[in-house]
Amino acid sequence: EEAEELLRSPIHEQRLLALLILVDKASKGDESIKKRICALYLNNTRFINNWDLVDASAHHIVGPYLMNKNKRPLYRLAKSKNMWERRIAIISTFFFIRQDDFSETVKLAEILLCDKEDLIHKAVGWMLREVGKRDLKTEEAFLNRYYQKMPRTMLRYAIEKFPATKRKRYLKGEI
Repeated sequence: EEAEELLRSPIHEQRLLALLILVDKASKGDESIKKRICALYLNNTRFINNWDLVDASAHHIVGPYLMNKNKRPLYRLAKSKNMWERRIAIISTFFFIRQDDFSETVKLAEILLCDKEDLIHKAVGWMLREVGKRDLKTEEAFLNRYYQKMPRTMLRYAIEKFPATKRKRYLKGEI
């Protein structure tokens, strides 16, 4: 209850504290605690309204809870008009990536491919780069299909760790 009150605060640092408390509780809690925390999180996304709030929490709360469940909430978030909800969707998949499950990340990246927001481009590119750290073939299959229509920021984030010559080829459209 106190965390929910902090989460609804107009003060950014109090909202961050609330999310860090919820992350800690979710990491130690049983399934029913994780369910309650995820529901609280998803019912209060209007207060999770900055990149650092999303990035510090989504893959610790939403991702683990949905790992072996229906991923429909992520697709609802990815199609939201709210930029932060779209970011929550893609960043939540970081948990899946760490479990070597890349399918949801790739599907959500396709949905967010033409997003207008730079902060979404950065998040998608980052998650694609994380996929590539574990399975370069999966990342390159996505890039080879979409690199020409990807926003430049998304592409740059996705290929950031590639060798310089390979990065240049993607950026010049020579793949």
